[in-house]
Amino acid sequence: MPPLGFTRHDHDSCIASAVATADEVCRAAGLRFTPVRRRVLEILLERHRALGAYEILDVLREEGLGSQPPVAYRALDFLTQHGFAHKIERLNGFIACTHPGDAHAPAFLICRECDAVAETLTAPEDGRLGQVARDTGFEIERTVLEAEGLCPNCKRTPA
Repeated sequence: MPPLGFTRHDHDSCIASAVATADEVCRAAGLRFTPVRRRVLEILLERHRALGAYEILDVLREEGLGSQPPVAYRALDFLTQHGFAHKIERLNGFIACTHPGDAHAPAFLICRECDAVAETLTAPEDGRLGQVARDTGFEIERTVLEAEGLCPNCKRTPA
């Protein structure tokens, strides 16, 4: 099954489910899921591509939720720290997590044509990287795997 970012799906249900999960996780952990944090997560969920902080800030500004960069950065810091969003290093942007509330090692497939990003799961401890880590006594705590190529939609589009 292709990653969610490259397949048709019930987008409204996808957004509602992810926001509900974030709300539930925050309540259980005693975290404040403020209206700005909620809206930033919704903005990320509305698209399946990485968004920069200033793109998010533009939306927040239009909606009257804040006009200063710290507003967006604080919300993004909260969302990434608690696993509701991920930073895509290659694009210097952020994307909503498709597995919120689950401990996982994400890998990102980034389309070089349309900038769509799909999250999938990986298990670095099971592959070659994990073997090298075990052989050297290294303990993997975090991985960032980003693959660049063409998504199914762009691959079908003639050049």
